[in-house]
Amino acid sequence: MSASTADPFTLRRAPFAELTPFEVYALCRLRVDVFVVEQECPYPELDGRDTEPATVHLWLESDGQVAATIRVLDDGATRAIGRVATAAGFRGQGLAARLVHEGIALCEGFPVTLGAQAHLQGWYERFGFRLSGPGYVEDGIPHVPMRREPA
Repeated sequence: MSASTADPFTLRRAPFAELTPFEVYALCRLRVDVFVVEQECPYPELDGRDTEPATVHLWLESDGQVAATIRVLDDGATRAIGRVATAAGFRGQGLAARLVHEGIALCEGFPVTLGAQAHLQGWYERFGFRLSGPGYVEDGIPHVPMRREPA
């Protein structure tokens, strides 16, 4: 494969305890940039779930910069995908989709839930998620609960 066709992104995966302080900072910075600053939505970014031993952080980086991230939570009988965010300069390249596929693979054998921003319902349906309850407003943004059954 030539350098021009090589994938410029490196997939990274780690529980919180294995993240360096710089990685924690970069992941949180991206999430705050997207959800708090860009979407003008103050919310409790540090919710305690990142540090749970079973939480897995997934991200794609390019030249040491975090381009996109998600986290996978262990909710007992189910798993949950959340904090799906792509840096503005990296959008339109399918990075979030790559991470969602990776996250689903980590959840093999378990139903997967998520709280999707309502305008992204159709996007998540591409991955097999289906509406699982009535819509709700979280932090001023319409959301819908979604669930994907194991294959």
